[in-house]
Amino acid sequence: MKLTSLINYDLVQFNFSATDKKEALDKLTTMLVEKNVIASKDSFLQALLEREAQSTTGVGEAIAIPHAKSDDFKEATVIYAKSDAGVEWESFDGLAAKHIFMICAPSGGADEHLKALSTLSMALMDSDVKAGLEKATKAEDVKEVFEKFVAKNEAPKAEEATKTSDEKPYVVAVTACPTGIAHTFMAAEKLKETAKELGVDIKVETNGQIGVENKLTKEDIDRAVGVIVAADKKVEVARFNGKPAIITKVSDGINKPKELLQNIIDGKTPKYVHNGDVSTDEDTANESLGRRAYKHLMEGVSNMLPFVVAGGMLIALSFIWGITSYDPKADDYNAFAAVIFWFGQIAFSMMLPILAGFIGRSIADRPGFIIGVFGGILANPSILGLAAGNELLTYTPSGFLGALVAGFLAGGIVQVLKYLFSWLPRSLDGLKPIFIFPILGTSLMGTLMIYVINAPMASVMEGLKGFIEGLNGSGKLLVGFVVGAMMAIDMGGPINKAAYVTGTGLLASAGTLGSDVMAAVMVGGMVPPLAIALSATVSKNIWPASQREGALVNYVMGLAFITEGAIPFAASNPLRVIPPLFVGAGVAGALSMIFGIVSKAPHGGIFAVVAGGVTNPVMYLLAMLIGAVIGAVLLIVSLKTVKK
Repeated sequence: MKLTSLINYDLVQFNFSATDKKEALDKLTTMLVEKNVIASKDSFLQALLEREAQSTTGVGEAIAIPHAKSDDFKEATVIYAKSDAGVEWESFDGLAAKHIFMICAPSGGADEHLKALSTLSMALMDSDVKAGLEKATKAEDVKEVFEKFVAKNEAPKAEEATKTSDEKPYVVAVTACPTGIAHTFMAAEKLKETAKELGVDIKVETNGQIGVENKLTKEDIDRAVGVIVAADKKVEVARFNGKPAIITKVSDGINKPKELLQNIIDGKTPKYVHNGDVSTDEDTANESLGRRAYKHLMEGVSNMLPFVVAGGMLIALSFIWGITSYDPKADDYNAFAAVIFWFGQIAFSMMLPILAGFIGRSIADRPGFIIGVFGGILANPSILGLAAGNELLTYTPSGFLGALVAGFLAGGIVQVLKYLFSWLPRSLDGLKPIFIFPILGTSLMGTLMIYVINAPMASVMEGLKGFIEGLNGSGKLLVGFVVGAMMAIDMGGPINKAAYVTGTGLLASAGTLGSDVMAAVMVGGMVPPLAIALSATVSKNIWPASQREGALVNYVMGLAFITEGAIPFAASNPLRVIPPLFVGAGVAGALSMIFGIVSKAPHGGIFAVVAGGVTNPVMYLLAMLIGAVIGAVLLIVSLKTVKK
């Protein structure tokens, strides 16, 4: 796809005015609704504002490129608005934005769209394009400006197969921004343009939405006199160990390219020593402690979930041969079922080490990972049979809460060790992440877990279990409603994950006895997609034709406990769609608790039910059906009100 076909010239705005960027984005998204490009502006406007909260999209030189992804768009499009007075955009250079290019990208954007978007970023760095936009007074003028740019740059370019000379300094660079749509390529283009002016050969690797392009080779890095990493998200920096390197924000690549390159050329840049720091993660300098802790937690949870899902599905499948078919002493024992159950248990038991390990890694990179994994294992050493015959390890396991603490503790241990060994000469820095930190860190972690952490965390976990088990009547109903409803609020987001992690944590501590909270969580997660599908079946007109077929696919996704199937429908009109799903999922969770249903599998949906992974499957299916019907009826009422 060419850049010229990406811009919607019918929606070009002249004499555009707004007091600030929030009002500007509100006006542009309202226009999209009025022109029937999208059904509702709420979700896309929120996505645009969230992107602005990460860092301003005012890239300087009177240009702003607000951008976000949304399921509202089937293909990428760009909306151009020209403001003669300018709009305050908190731009890097302080100038108001006169040229606003709003990029509307689909959530699963195809590569050709994203490549065209990267071309737009490069075009806006072109002096002819900027001059042409200044003179433009109608949409045809804008189209002509970009057609000329495309024609000028149509000749195919080899992937940075730039001819380099030994007589010129050679610099390598990496650019990356959180969404990988605009700033990534603008920084790359600005660095290349400035390098040409300075007589410097350069190769720039871009970490964009379409992946890593123009990847730096070992030969590139070895040959370079220095490295520039202009990134607001994590990129691989260990490969630059020992090279003079500047690690900075992506905005500096756009606004300070000459300064960055000159520092490299003049030899004013210190050598980079990779000691385990996560140096290029999103800029967190202005983030609260709670926000940073949340991001570390989500890193652990997101990496843990595949183990939980794989283990849960395998455990559920083993129940096909009987609920105790894994047990050699049981009458329904089956050797194949026992192997599947064993595989599932191994995968499921890895949730604690993986959770702790990736929290530790998020805080302190690789040294944090090994120490975190070690702490996660000590949260329940029986998962690897380590407690057998060892009196030292016969304590009550702290389970999920202990692993959670171990993850953050691992990061803290590494930070303390870095401080304690900061006196070592730089020549010995390489020993820290692979020798000193792992050995001392695991020793400290083991001591703290056995003698300090496990006992109180185990007490808290046991207290939580005892509290839930002691509930009856309205108490059970309330817990079931809350965890079920949480599964439907953001469907795969942090609230959903919090409920799911609570269920799996209680299930892990309950073992083969199963967990009623896990059952309520699972049925709550099945309801949103089923309610969407049922509403589309009963009342076809409440969903646009483009969404109707996808709605019916949600029957399968809901039964398989894939809550994310409901996300595109909820995103299209969250205020009208999420509350009905919230109520339906909450009712299903409450009924599951009231019926006393217990799940022995952490995943599986209908497969777990059919295989006997939940007790009282008939009532469980009834709870699911009631929740789905309530959700569907409320959806029909809510969305028909919109139609009127």
